Amino acid sequence: MKILEYQSLKKLNTFGIDVTAKYFVEFSSIEDIQEILSNPKFLNTKKLILGGGSNLLFTQNFDGLVLKNNLKGIKLIKEDADFYYVKSAAGEVWHDFVMHCIKNNYAGLENLSLIPGNVGASPMQNIGAYGVEIKDVFYELEAFSIADKTIRTFSKTECKFGYRESVFKHELKNKYIITSVTFKLLKNPKFNTSYGAIETELKAMGIIEKSIRTISKAVCNIRNSKLPNPAEIGNAGSFFKNPEVVRGKYEFLKTKYPNIVGYELENGNVKLAAGWLIEQTGWKGKTVGDAGVHKLQALVLVNYGNAKGNEIFDLSTKVLESVKEKFGVELEREVNII
Repeated sequence: MKILEYQSLKKLNTFGIDVTAKYFVEFSSIEDIQEILSNPKFLNTKKLILGGGSNLLFTQNFDGLVLKNNLKGIKLIKEDADFYYVKSAAGEVWHDFVMHCIKNNYAGLENLSLIPGNVGASPMQNIGAYGVEIKDVFYELEAFSIADKTIRTFSKTECKFGYRESVFKHELKNKYIITSVTFKLLKNPKFNTSYGAIETELKAMGIIEKSIRTISKAVCNIRNSKLPNPAEIGNAGSFFKNPEVVRGKYEFLKTKYPNIVGYELENGNVKLAAGWLIEQTGWKGKTVGDAGVHKLQALVLVNYGNAKGNEIFDLSTKVLESVKEKFGVELEREVNII
């Protein structure tokens, strides 16, 4: 393994922010991780595990060690009457993994097609789209302990999944390196097409009989029509979480804004559409220098060229302030700020 110094990370984060890492190394095996972390030079050095670089915003150079996860491999480890248990190394590209599952008729991931990033980040963020979250298809994961250099298996309960949340974003942040994730996928598909515009897109496609392939294609079509391609315009997908409010707050807002978009939750609260809130404040399509709010999806902040990370962060702060001032609702950033 070659350890690089002052390595550019511009091509390794989907915002395309031009920052450097003081130290940079790529690992492709557990042995690589053990070797790197056993190096006395990095014992007290802060560390950042980098996957697809799709859910973070660099606001400064990283004065520490960046470890790029290149662990690869997908395999069916077992099956029973109802489920396939599919294990993927953390360095696999998420969409490639979804396509592998669809090709092999492993159902459950089709609504999560075309989400950027790697498999290892999926449970960390509890990624979700169109009515499905990772916790719905999760079985277990393996992670390398940075402190004692052992592999630990985490169950679904131990991951403490929440809305775009897990134990790895809080009490275990920077303490483990996720090495593999095992998913519990259906043999007999249960289609989830009521959320968003999936049904409308399926009709536009002329689909009469649904399948995991057609649903995946519909999701890809919707995402491509609404969301910018990070390879063309720097972005990290949805920058903000959809806020949850108590029903009383929602009913009050609905009297003032009859078209407000909300989804009822099992706990009685209502989840508001952050994109709708932002759009009503007039930010959709606006730019400040090379930083901007995307013209088709207000949830997405973009780098139109050479925006610095702190310029995008400052723009996000202005958006947060506008939404709070107009609606009395506090948005929360979904993207990790470095």
